[in-house]
Amino acid sequence: MNRSRIACSFGLAVLTLALVAAPGHTCSRILWNSNKLAVVVSRTMDWPESTEPILTVFPRGMNRDGGMVATEQVVKVNPLKWTSKYGSLVTTLYGMGTADGLNEKGLGVHFLYLNACDFGPRDESKPGVQAALWGQYLLDNAADVNEALSLLDSIQVVPAEAHGYKTNVHLAIEDASGDSAIIEYIGGKRVVHHGRQYTIMTNDPTYDEQLAMLHKLDFSKPSSDTPLPGNVTAADRFQRAAYYEALLPQPKSEREAVAGVLAIARNVSVPFGAPYKGFGIYNTEYRTVMNLTQRRYFFELTTSPNVIWADLSKMDLSPGAPVKTLNPDNINLSGDVTDQFQTAKKAPF
Repeated sequence: MNRSRIACSFGLAVLTLALVAAPGHTCSRILWNSNKLAVVVSRTMDWPESTEPILTVFPRGMNRDGGMVATEQVVKVNPLKWTSKYGSLVTTLYGMGTADGLNEKGLGVHFLYLNACDFGPRDESKPGVQAALWGQYLLDNAADVNEALSLLDSIQVVPAEAHGYKTNVHLAIEDASGDSAIIEYIGGKRVVHHGRQYTIMTNDPTYDEQLAMLHKLDFSKPSSDTPLPGNVTAADRFQRAAYYEALLPQPKSEREAVAGVLAIARNVSVPFGAPYKGFGIYNTEYRTVMNLTQRRYFFELTTSPNVIWADLSKMDLSPGAPVKTLNPDNINLSGDVTDQFQTAKKAPF
């Protein structure tokens, strides 16, 4: 086992022991880019109600208006408009945007809640994209993390709202090479942490705060005697995820690689009824895994006994192909559901 890797990953996690996360929505992201088989990444979606997740396949050539939330124009001046270069497979949220997904080039995106998020005042000289379409814009136009980051220089992410919730989010992105970036907006300024070492992400505090604490801690010899917090706060989940990710054994198959990150996602999931401080109950609604090397997307609804998956490489992504969807809230779904997607009556966005 590479002890230096453990120390780095675990140290980054355990630094949050001294930090108290602010109340807010909870989610976790675990990237495993150090195994020899495939780049795999998992996330949990923790929310107080159904986010109405729909698995959706978008072909190339989709015309989008980044200023729209459903039928409402929330970016009224200079909304970002584009035509997608790449096809993608995503999980939508309330039909207003993409919470999680990957594109045909192996770029993955996930947005998670960040209490400290502040996109700043509107700069109408820059095309604006509402935050729930931020990730989809990158999937549509970027082949890797470097391209995705370069796209952000010329646009502005604008907050939106749905079901009474504001899109105070930060974004994790990764690609098939194992590159990774965490993007936050703090005090109206974009803050980017770019590098393969940024594998774990939860919610508050900001990454800058976490990294500042890293140098004060020494967890170079983690073992079964190392105390790990077991609650559902972002700090607790961050610690457990980083500790277990650093100790994952080399997988012999895709099945083992997917099982590895999914096991950690389950470990940091929020059980039904578990309170998240004074902010309410934010149970884990679903978990996903992406195999960015082979372009497969796995989905596990917590109220379903089965894991389902779809192979993006087998989808028709040619311009003019239909948008296809699958509602995962179906207890009869199991295993490979690539052929069970149906043509959508209307694209969600």
